[in-house]
Amino acid sequence: MAAEAPILDEFRRLRARVPQLTGALAAGVDGLVLAHDTPGVEPDGLAALTAAALGVAVRVADATGRGDFRELLLRGADGYVATYAAGRTAVLTLLATDGVNVGRLHLEGRRAGARIGELVDAKAPPVRRSPAKSQTKEPAKEPPKAMPTRTKTARPARTTTADARTTTDS
Repeated sequence: MAAEAPILDEFRRLRARVPQLTGALAAGVDGLVLAHDTPGVEPDGLAALTAAALGVAVRVADATGRGDFRELLLRGADGYVATYAAGRTAVLTLLATDGVNVGRLHLEGRRAGARIGELVDAKAPPVRRSPAKSQTKEPAKEPPKAMPTRTKTARPARTTTADARTTTDS
């Protein structure tokens, strides 16, 4: 892929800005590796796992009304795995030691994700839009029926005895 060299250059700049990084991977949302610098970690497996985690994260964001996916952070006993959106079709996954400044990781990861997204999107074919729907009118739908209103019924007042005890007698 032609964009691999510029992505690797971005990884080098990112490592200079965040020395606690131990790996970086750019992958398509389909789980295919675009570029990687992940010593000791198998990139194809990491890309596939990233795609799976991305799928779950997108569904959670949708289900909770949080909008489009932006980032995902996982903290393990020995460090962090952070995944950031990188354009329309890619993600950036960063591996870092436990001592990383998480704020700095997010700042630099978001910036790098945006730059990598620009590189990848420039090489990607344009997004095809689905053809416009036919102009035929669909039959009018009935408006939803109103839910019956509930009315509260009056309850009798609770009575307590003046002799109520809160502890047991010995």
